[in-house]
Amino acid sequence: MTAVPPPEGGRTATRQGEGVSMTTTATHPYTDGLAQGLLRYQRCDDCGRAQTLTRLACAHCGSEHLAWHEAQGRGTVVAASVVSRAPSDAFRPLVPYTLVLVELDEGPRVMGHAMPGTTIGDHVKAGTFAHEKRSLLRFSPAAH
Repeated sequence: MTAVPPPEGGRTATRQGEGVSMTTTATHPYTDGLAQGLLRYQRCDDCGRAQTLTRLACAHCGSEHLAWHEAQGRGTVVAASVVSRAPSDAFRPLVPYTLVLVELDEGPRVMGHAMPGTTIGDHVKAGTFAHEKRSLLRFSPAAH
């Protein structure tokens, strides 16, 4: 498991409000990883818990000591749904498509597209596909 450094070269903008200062960048470790065919997640340096949503603090212990890591991309489907009606015009060409919630072998859960026929309990591996000039996560069956 490799720690991923924060993005470099991205533009930064600071937003302040109600006593909170937050810096955002034009690049992001998760989406930058997908563009490179990598699946990334955050892990707390203090308690060791993993999380997939970008957070400023650990959802378990509240620590701000988080690092990005590359997942092996293997996991088990814990929920699956076939989308028959696109949420926007951008996804209309993909309908019908399967969305799954996968518990990665490293612990966190992540949602992504899946091959048709994917069901709960299936062992899958992560990959990506290009759509609307960006890379999206797609799971396919994993060899045991």
